[in-house]
Formats: sequence, structure tokens, C-alpha cells
Amino acid sequence: METKVSYALVGGFVVILGTLLVAVILWLASGGAFQKAYDLYLAISEESVAGLNLNAPVKYNGVDVGRVRQIRLDPANPEQVNLLFAIERGTPIRQDTVAVLKTQGLTGIAYVELSGGASDMPLLQATPGYQYPVIRTHPSLAARLENVLTSVLAKLDSTSNSLNALLGPENQAAFQSTLTDIARVAHTLAERNESIDAGLKDAARVMKNSASASHELAPLIARIGRAADAVEKMGNEIAGTSASAGKTLNAVGSDINRFTAETLPQLERLLGELSVLTTSLRRLSEQTERNPSGLLFGRKPVPDGPGESSEGGQQP
Repeated sequence: METKVSYALVGGFVVILGTLLVAVILWLASGGAFQKAYDLYLAISEESVAGLNLNAPVKYNGVDVGRVRQIRLDPANPEQVNLLFAIERGTPIRQDTVAVLKTQGLTGIAYVELSGGASDMPLLQATPGYQYPVIRTHPSLAARLENVLTSVLAKLDSTSNSLNALLGPENQAAFQSTLTDIARVAHTLAERNESIDAGLKDAARVMKNSASASHELAPLIARIGRAADAVEKMGNEIAGTSASAGKTLNAVGSDINRFTAETLPQLERLLGELSVLTTSLRRLSEQTERNPSGLLFGRKPVPDGPGESSEGGQQP
């Protein structure tokens, strides 16, 4: 009986000891007295998080400060990925701290790198609408390279289309025609090289003559100015002479008017008398031609007609 009780006590003791041993091992495995406290932070990424796994390292300027505890899509916006970080308590996560997704060497294993956090900035706190403080994110190097490559490829595509349009059949024909015209012009210039040289020499000579003539231009301009002054003086003298002539003409005009008023009637009478005299002479000439003896013996009297007397009276 005593042996059975001893076995039971030993078995119970072994069970209790084993339980304590397992608990100690688990406690030590979880950190034991050195276990650290963590604070949870949220980061919202708008790019792919391929290669990032749970428990991936979270580093602050290269130092491990936590782990990735959760990776899930934002239910309200599937283009965003919510990352939950467990970061050692006491880590200075400030309002200007940013999280960037990076990869380790050539392995492609991703981790989260925290940077920033000026000492004069306040610590990051949770904002209304969020359960945890939200750390800002910046695009990763891969995302930036992808954006640059996308932009470059788009520009290359546009350039390729422009080149295709530029090198089309119509533009090629126009370009060939332009080259032909240029070759023709170059050939013409080569043929007329001597004429061009002569023209350049003539132009140089003309420029030289123009330069020498410009020195003589100032005295010529002075002489022209003096001649203009003399012409102006002569014009003034002519104007004065014209005024005197006008006065003289006015005086002469009054004399002419008086002469016309007094003399014209006498001239008219004299002309009338001359006209009468001319008529008489013409008549005398005609009569002389018809009867030359009448000039010596006088004109014969005309005989009286029937019923007329020599005295001009009528018979009773």
C-alpha cells in the first residue's frame, strides 16, 4: 500500500515539475524577463507590397525596431494596402516619420524602413477615424523606377509615332525634293563662284567708296545749306519786288482806266468816219472803172422820166 502511495506522489511530482519546466521554457522562449513591450502603428501603402511577409523586419534607420503584424487590403479602397506594425515602445515615431518599402540585396526579401522624425516634432498619435497612429508612406525605389519607365516608354511611343509620320512616303518625297534643290543650288553656286567673288569685291569697293564719300558729305551739306539760305533770301527779295510791281500795276491801272474812259469814244467816232470814207472810196473806184470819163467831165445827168420836169416838179 505504501509503495503505491509513493508511486503516486512521485508521478504527481514529475508531472508538476514537467509542467513548470515547460512553462519556464515557453517563458524564456517568449523573452522572459527580457520581453519587450510593443506599440501598434498603421501604414497605408498605395503600391504593390509583393515580397513583404508577416513578421518581416521593421527598421528605423537600419536598426530593427519591430515586425509586420498584419497585411490586408483596405475594404473601402482595394488599391490601398493596410500594414500593421508592432514597434518597440519608446521608439521615437514622430509626425514627420515616413515608411518606405525596401528589399534586402538580391534576395528580394522586403522589409519596411522608417526614416525622418525631427527631434522638435511631436510624437505620432492616433487621429479620429483610426484605431492606431498612421505613419505616412513614400513610394519605394521600385515604384519610382516603374513610374519613370512608364513615362519614358510613353514618350518613346509618342516619339516613334512622330518618326513614323515624319518618315512617311509623302515626307520622304518632300525630303528627297529638298535635297535635290539643295544640291542644285550648291552646283549653281559652284559654277558662279567667280561671279560671286567679283560681286563681293565690287561690294567691298562700293563700301570703301561710300566711306570716302561720307567724309565729303558734310562740306556738301554745308554748301547746300548756304545755297538754300541764298535761295530763301532771293525769294524774299522777289516777294518784295512783286509787292512793288503790284503797287505800280495798280497805279498804271488807274491811268489806263482814265485813258480808256476819255479816249475810246473818240476812237469809235474816228473808226466810224474811216469806215464811211472807205465805203466812199470803194464806190468811187467802182464808178471810175465803169465810167472813166466821168472823172474828167463829171457824171451825166439822169433824164427825167415821164411826167417829171427838170425842176423836179410834175406837169399839170
